[in-house]
Formats: sequence, structure tokens, C-alpha cells
Amino acid sequence: MRSIRLPLCLLFVWVLLAGCAGHSTLETDDTPITKGLSSQRVQILTVAKKNLGVGYKWGGNTPSEGLDCSGLAALAYHAAGYTLPRTSNDQFHHMPQVSKARPGDLMFFGSGSHANHVGIYMGNNKMIHAPGSGRRVQVTNVTYGYWQDHYLGTGSLAP
Repeated sequence: MRSIRLPLCLLFVWVLLAGCAGHSTLETDDTPITKGLSSQRVQILTVAKKNLGVGYKWGGNTPSEGLDCSGLAALAYHAAGYTLPRTSNDQFHHMPQVSKARPGDLMFFGSGSHANHVGIYMGNNKMIHAPGSGRRVQVTNVTYGYWQDHYLGTGSLAP
């Protein structure tokens, strides 16, 4: 019986490790939402918060027509003086990656190396994002399983 337990135990460990392969670890700092932030980060967060409740529109990049996730990110970053590519995947590949999310950073989600969603990190494990059709720009907790499972990385242009 012992010879059967050892291989099953090793198989179990291998399955657990394989499930973790290829995923980035979502790490955030504990900076209070407005403490010690650059003016650019404050501007990014101000614009993102101002758009809470705006309806989702695929390809939308203005509050009057609606916003998708990358449109919200581009709008907020533009207000702080930065130009971003239009899609979440292009934004992901354009931005310098950082190891820990700080308020105003962009958090990217998807699979492999393809980002299909982006949110703006607020601090305290929360992000503002445009979640999808029929929904509105909202705040969500990034510790929820879905976000942990699909996290690709965090990017920042802001000092």
C-alpha cells in the first residue's frame, strides 16, 4: 500500500504546482488611497472615480457614449498627461511592469500573455473598472478568486 501512496502524493503535489504555473502573483502595497501620491496618480484616481456609474460600451472611450475597461484607463491616464494605446492588451504590453500595485497603477487580467481586461488600482485591494456589457463602471475587490486567477501583472507610467 505504501508504494501506491507515494506516487499519488507526488501526483497531487504536481497538480497543485502545475495550477500555479504561468500566473503572476497579485501583490499590492498598503498605502492609504491618497497618502503621499504624486499629482498624476491623484488625477488618474479622480477621473476614474468621477466615472463611477457610467454605462459600459464596448469600444467606448467617453463618459457620454459609455466606457469599456481600456477606454476608462486611457481617459484617466490622458487627464494626467499620458497617452495609452486603445486596447487592454496593447496597454499591458506598452507599460513598464511593476511588482506591487500602487494607487493609480493599471492592473491587467487575462490568460497567457494576452490581457483582455484592465482596472485602475485604488489602494486597499480595490480597483475601478468597467466590467462588461449591461454593467456600469464600479469598484471591486481584487482579492476575489476570479481576479487572482486571471491576474497578469501591473503596469505604471506615473511617478
